[in-house]
Amino acid sequence: MRVIRATLDGPRPRPGPDADGALAVLSDLIWAHARAAHGLEHVRARPSEAGVDLYLFLRAASEAAALDQARALLSGARAPLRAHGYATPPPGP
Repeated sequence: MRVIRATLDGPRPRPGPDADGALAVLSDLIWAHARAAHGLEHVRARPSEAGVDLYLFLRAASEAAALDQARALLSGARAPLRAHGYATPPPGP
C-alpha cells in the first residue's frame, strides 16, 4: 500500500458541517472516476493552505507505479473537480 498526497488548488473549506460536505463530495468524485487499474483503496480529503489535500491510498508495486496511478486517476477526474472550483496538479514526467 502506497500513500500519495495531491494538493488541489481552490477554495479552502471552512471548518464545520459545510466543509465536511465539500470534502465528502471531493472524495466521492475521486471514487466515481477510480478504475481497478488505479488501485485505489481509500481516499482522504483535508483542508490545506492551497485548498484541499487528497491522500490517495493505492495498491501499487512501487512508489513510481503509485505516482503513475495517482496521475491517471486525477487526470480522469480533472473536469468534475474543476467544475467544483479545484485544479488538479499538473501532469508530471
